[in-house]
Amino acid sequence: MAAPQTSVRKGALIGCGFFSTNHLHAWQQLAGVEIVALCDADAERLAAAARSFGITRTYRSAQDMFEAQALDFVDIATTVSSHRTLVEMAARYGVACICQKPFADTLDDAAAMVKSCTDAGVPLMVHENFRWQTPIQAVRHALDEGHIGEPFWGRVSFRSAFDVFSGQPYLATGERFILQDLGIHIIDIARFLFGEVDTLSASTRRVNPKIRGEDVATLMMRHDSGLTSIVDCSYATVLERELFPQTLVEIDGAEGTIRLDADYMLTIQRRGADTVRRRCEPPLHAWAQRPWHNIQDSVLNIQQHWLQCLAMGQTPQTSGADNLRTLQLVEAAYDSAARQQATLDIGKERL
Repeated sequence: MAAPQTSVRKGALIGCGFFSTNHLHAWQQLAGVEIVALCDADAERLAAAARSFGITRTYRSAQDMFEAQALDFVDIATTVSSHRTLVEMAARYGVACICQKPFADTLDDAAAMVKSCTDAGVPLMVHENFRWQTPIQAVRHALDEGHIGEPFWGRVSFRSAFDVFSGQPYLATGERFILQDLGIHIIDIARFLFGEVDTLSASTRRVNPKIRGEDVATLMMRHDSGLTSIVDCSYATVLERELFPQTLVEIDGAEGTIRLDADYMLTIQRRGADTVRRRCEPPLHAWAQRPWHNIQDSVLNIQQHWLQCLAMGQTPQTSGADNLRTLQLVEAAYDSAARQQATLDIGKERL
């Protein structure tokens, strides 16, 4: 049930699991929005979230919630297998929709979800929050300032040995892991910084014998601009100091370089000019904690972007249609790795 327009947008959250608390904290911090209902099939988890955030209207069934509540939007924070059912349900009820990543298990499912929302005339955004991290936005801004001339090479890197399985044990059980869970973020950052991808090759490997999927992946991509990028991610990399969840970036341009190094230090070096260093650590919100504060801040940032898009009638940066292209690159990476790093022509089949 879609709500009549009011000054305060009324939303509901479906899925009260591990990461949803970040969504709920961010919604509480933002002005002009209220989460009025929660939904989760797990009664204990649902009750705990309702108590923690003071939300009295709770549902075990998403359909019951849509029938009962007048909503401006729904925030779907469930695992991927439920996404298509819930997004299409939101579309049928005329409710704008945010969907957690990964958007879908298959490109066909993702395309169907986009179509259902387009046909219903409701906004759809994928909660692809990594590009909204404060340091990544700072890199984008440095590029836009034009200090380094035309970029010709870039690298986006996330390497760690952090135990992500303790909080999300299901990650260890799937046949796919790092590309689908983390790599999708890093690939999206590459699209955000360097533009659309023309060709791609990839390799993957499983190092941790206790998990089913791959925990190391490396991609080489050529972008439409001619820039070559390397995307590498690992949950099997033991470092002297654990940097989780920092993403590091290197960009070479005709007139200089940009480096986002450890501890959120941005360095800009222009030919014949002094080195410029900028600290771009994200704020530590009252509800956040290190080292997660970088990701937690990005959740607030993307949700703020969603509210602005709703208010202005604009398409979100990470709309369903846009995220199809990121998801296409993830699928292509799995395909290339299965074919011994075959180079795939993405441009011919770009969604």
